[in-house]
Parts: sequence; C-alpha cells; structure tokens
Amino acid sequence: MTGARSDSPTLERYDIDGNTKLLSAAPKAIGLRAIRYEKSVAGPIMENSLTPDVSDGAQKSLDITRWYFRKIKRIEAEKKLLLPENEHGAFLIRDSESRHNDYSLSVRDGDTVKHYRIRQLDEGGFFIARRTTFRTLQELVEHYSKDSDGLCVNLCKPCVQSSRYYQLFETEPMQARKIVVLSPSQCTYTRNSENNIPQSRSLLNDIEKPVTDGLSHRTRDQWEIDRTSLKFVRKLGSGQFGDVWEGLWNNTTPVAIKTLKSGTMDPKDFLAEAQIMKKLRHQKLIQLYAVCTLEEPIYIITELMKHGSLLDFLQGKGRSLKLPQLIDMAAQIAAGMAYLESQNYIHRDLAARNVLVGDNNIVKIADFGLARLIKEDEYEARVGARFPIKWTAPEAANYSKFSIKSDVWSFGILLTELVTYGRIPYPGMTNAEVLTQVEHGYRMPQPQNCNTPLYEIMLECWNKDPMRRPTFETLQWKLEDFFTMDPSEYKEAAPF
Repeated sequence: MTGARSDSPTLERYDIDGNTKLLSAAPKAIGLRAIRYEKSVAGPIMENSLTPDVSDGAQKSLDITRWYFRKIKRIEAEKKLLLPENEHGAFLIRDSESRHNDYSLSVRDGDTVKHYRIRQLDEGGFFIARRTTFRTLQELVEHYSKDSDGLCVNLCKPCVQSSRYYQLFETEPMQARKIVVLSPSQCTYTRNSENNIPQSRSLLNDIEKPVTDGLSHRTRDQWEIDRTSLKFVRKLGSGQFGDVWEGLWNNTTPVAIKTLKSGTMDPKDFLAEAQIMKKLRHQKLIQLYAVCTLEEPIYIITELMKHGSLLDFLQGKGRSLKLPQLIDMAAQIAAGMAYLESQNYIHRDLAARNVLVGDNNIVKIADFGLARLIKEDEYEARVGARFPIKWTAPEAANYSKFSIKSDVWSFGILLTELVTYGRIPYPGMTNAEVLTQVEHGYRMPQPQNCNTPLYEIMLECWNKDPMRRPTFETLQWKLEDFFTMDPSEYKEAAPF
C-alpha cells in the first residue's frame, strides 16, 4: 500500500449488524491484513474516523493510526504500553476521557506511564505547553520525537498495536481487489483446507490469551477424567481445604490442579455444583476444565495462572505496583463479579486468596461457589480459624444470609487487601472482636496508601443495609473510570 500510484487506496464503508464499521482499500496488495476496526453505538461513521487532523493522503492516515488509539481508556493505555514488546519512550495518543475534542498523550517512562493532556486552540491547532503550538497532531508527534521539550522522554516508537489490531495472515504475493479491515471479534486462526482463509469466530480480551472450553473435545461434555492423566509439576500454594499445583494433562497441556482434603465436601454435591460452574464462562473467571471425583481426594482441574494467588503476589512481586495498577486489578475483579451477578450466582468467599494472577497483571476469580459445599463441621465455627469472618458481611456471618450483596461487602475488604499489599483486614483484632464491633457500626479506617475516593467506595460496600450497597456493575464502571476526572494524574510539560 506504499507505492506511489494513481490508483491509491480509496476508503469504503460497510455496516455489519448495524454497529460494526468495516473499512476497505482497493489497490493490489500482498496478502490480507487486519488494519483497524471501529465500533460505534449508533449513527453513521464520521469522515475523519481514522485520524483527527490529516487531509493529505491515505498513506499518511495509515501511518498515524500506528499511534492514534482513539477512545481507549487511560488504564488500557497503561496496560498496552507496559507490555514487554514496548520499550522506554513508546507512546500513543487517545481521545480525552473527560474533555470533548481534546486528546491525551501516554508515554512509557521506564516501568511507569506518564500522561499529558493535549489541548486544542480556539483558532485551530494543538499544544501540551502553551509556549509551543502545532497545526496538527502529526507535527506535535514529530516535534516531541526530536526533542522531549519538557516531556519525561523523547517520543520513540508508537505503542505496539498487536493486541488490538490483528494481523490475519501472510501469504505469497497475490492479486487482491480489496483489503478488508475486519473486527477482531470476527477473526480466528483456523485453517481452510484450500487457501488458509480465516474463518469467523470470536476472540477473547485483547491482551489475554484465549481460554479453551475444555482440555479436549471429549472433556467439554465428559468432565470426569482419569487422575493418572495428570502430572504434578510443582506446588503453587496451600490453603485450609487443600493444595494447588501446577501440572500437566497428558504430559502436554499446562493446568492448575486443586486437591481437596479428604472429607472436605461430598463428591455428589460437588459434581452438581460443577455442572453449574462449567457453564459460567467469562474472561475474568478461572475456567473449570475437568474434575476427578471417583475417589478422594477430589481434584479440580482449571486453567493455569502463572503468578498464583493475588494475596501471595501482593506480598511479593506485586509490592512494586502503584495505585493505578491496583485499581485496574480491582476493576477486573468487579467485572468478573458483575458477570456472576448477572447470572444470579454467589461467590461466598471473595478474597485476594481466591483471585489468581497471570502475566501483565491480569487477574481472574477462582473458587466461585465452592464455599457453599464445605461440610458444616468445617465451616460451622463462626469465630474459628477456618471461617473467613473478616471478609464476611455481618448478615452472612451472623444469620447465614449470603447474597450477591454479601459478596459486595467482601469486595470492599478485598480493596483493602489491594492497597495494603496483602495485609490481613482488621489488624490486631480477633474474629470475635470483629463480629461484635462491626455489628455496632465499626468500619476499618482509611488505609495509609488509600485515597479518599477509593475509601468512599469501600464504605459504600460496607453499608449495613445490603440493598444500599452498590451493584458490581456500578463498581466496575466506577473503578474503570476512577482516574478519568482526576487532573493530578496528568502531567504538564516542564517549563524552561
């Protein structure tokens, strides 16, 4: 698409399902690539949808899409820039979340990301610092690529877009009438027997690897597997009801194996619950692959998360995380819980120990529903060591009234675990003291590293009236947009 020809690419528009806009170009091409897609809620696609400020040719427009990421959120920009393939000085420009017609520049500075607000002049043009203005965003990028001029670092390479813009495949040179730009949600990598053309299917979240429905086509319907097909590689952790191991299924597939101590739960009850759990599929829930229940101990086989429990992670490698990364983890957990909420399903034991961590600070909820199956003699002692009093809502601890709203209470406690890097809640208090004090209105004070807006969210989760606690859907959007209106998170170019 880079040749200087009179038949330069012309953009065409298509409408799929009423809301997905496909753009295409019509030169001869080498293979077929997915370049870009846009989703809009309603209305026609805008003529300047590819770029905000360019009018001198399709090639320049395509170049600019390398660093223009449109309406992604600030926290998503940070996640993309901190991926291993991006280096110091990687950058992107995105639409401002809080100011119409403004933009934000996000730049990787070592292991952190700095944000600069790009403002528009009334007479046209852009600036970060008023002393230096630019006619277009392209000129702004070119200037700060040559000279940091008050930014934390010179702009280097645009943020790698592989997580959002998918290359479908490459073939030998071929004659192509069109380059069709496909939505990632319409692409997969299956092979056609004749010409290797991608078939239509859904992909998962942009930076997360797809999770299979089961270990094989057989285990999708037949979940009981032979325990001899499992190989235990290394212990990842121990809990009060069993151990978690990294393992292999059939010596090929990496899995996590949870072994439940003998007598912990009735195998029949577990199988009944597992039938429900298997149908719960969300990118923020640990996927259940298979079970071994014909003899004890029961094995639960799930997808493997590389970095173990969130609790252990926070107390170790995660201690270097800053508040934006911690808030992002909280938003991911809220998203998974919002899905359970939509399915009328209750977790009952939401805590950092039951959330697992993968690469790039991806977190997923584990052990949803298992607490209900623990035998009464294991969980009966309300103030004993086994029952998680400090995470449990008062109506659940005192009267066994578990609901999604008691999960919301537990989520508020989990927020304190995040900002204190795994500190036990209610430090210095026994379970019995917590039960009594909470019933009389006591709430944990604001943690040292917790700002006031986040503490206010915690207090909402700890409302005595369960019905006045927020929904997980509300918690999700509050946390996803947590920094949107906070000007302190944006930097000004340093004056000279």
